[in-house]
Amino acid sequence: MYSMTGFGRGEYRKDGIELVIELKSVNNRFLDISVRTPHIFAPCEELIRAGIRSALARGHVDVFVSCSDLREREKRLLVDVSAARAYAAAADQLSRETGLANDLSVTQLLRMNDVVRSEEAAAADDALIGALTSALSDALSALKEMRRKEGERLRADLMARIKAIARLRDEIAARAPLVAAEYRKKITERIGEYLGGKVDETRILTEAAIFADKCNIDEELTRLSSHIQEFYKICEGDPVGRKLDFLVQEFNRECNTICSKSNDASVTAYALEMKNEIEKVREQIQNLE
Repeated sequence: MYSMTGFGRGEYRKDGIELVIELKSVNNRFLDISVRTPHIFAPCEELIRAGIRSALARGHVDVFVSCSDLREREKRLLVDVSAARAYAAAADQLSRETGLANDLSVTQLLRMNDVVRSEEAAAADDALIGALTSALSDALSALKEMRRKEGERLRADLMARIKAIARLRDEIAARAPLVAAEYRKKITERIGEYLGGKVDETRILTEAAIFADKCNIDEELTRLSSHIQEFYKICEGDPVGRKLDFLVQEFNRECNTICSKSNDASVTAYALEMKNEIEKVREQIQNLE
């Protein structure tokens, strides 16, 4: 069982390349990936996304990549002559219209980012892509381990709450048969008071049968037992988030029906307590992959 919340960090420091990848994941209905990398790794964005998709099923994942390339390599500078001419023309025009001296120099033009750029910054080479892949693998491993640990903590909490739900279901099942019997006793006493001690057994049996049918919750209790067993079964596999989310809706449906049929304070109290536990289970499931 895995949580969708976690953090992972991967580093590659070798042969003059220092690259760090950080992954941060939070809850999301689907797998949503946001990648922030230096421009040199722009063509590698799909590589990063594919790696994450192969490891994770759900969650919003933020990816942060930082890189420092200290290798000694031959560099070739590319000059955008058109951009340099545009700067020079603008400087001439400004000088004529303001009467100020035109002190624009070639050195200043060379400092303009859009005039001169390094050819090696156009795209990552094989060494940088290898560093990126290695760091991403380490970051994903760390992220999955944190998500696993958080998932185990959530499992423990869910197991405790599902046991509480099972206990409340059993309390309701034990109390339910007594409700009709107590109603029959009360109606017998009331009819006896109204009729001066004379009791119409046929009328009492009819009223008791109608009441028992209206408040019968045997089907709901049976389905709750089935849902509890299915909950345990689902928790044995991965991923579990979507399946448990659907199942908890069924828990809520049965509990609501019990509340609507209940004509007994004890049964209602147990059902309301169960609804509270189901809601806590639902909240925790939103964190599961």
